[in-house]
Amino acid sequence: MTTAPDPKPNSWMDATAIGLSGLCLAHCLLLPFAVAALPVLGQVAGEHLVHQLLILLAAPLSIWALHRTGGWKKPLVAALAVTGLGLLAAAAFVPVVAAHETLISIIGAVFVAGAHYLNSRLHRRGHKHA
Repeated sequence: MTTAPDPKPNSWMDATAIGLSGLCLAHCLLLPFAVAALPVLGQVAGEHLVHQLLILLAAPLSIWALHRTGGWKKPLVAALAVTGLGLLAAAAFVPVVAAHETLISIIGAVFVAGAHYLNSRLHRRGHKHA
């Protein structure tokens, strides 16, 4: 038996997912400056483990938020989310893409944030499909 999405979804889920994507972007874009300014911070924050931990936190939250709000039923929202999460996961866990990890992570985070932003906008407008 399937359950219908909550008619008044918690917009905080999309907002939190967008915030995590923003945190990811800030991490990727500001880290080089922080590394230059604080070499010790660079040793910790630049570790590959940080990216793996961030995706392990962000992916379940995004999936849960989009499932709870019915976002996966909207083709554009689902495509953006799957592509973004896939890029983030590849950047964090696939050694072959390590040379381009930052760029791939930035693109993935923008896609995930876009999916949640679009999902939030569609819910406010009351649309059923994208």
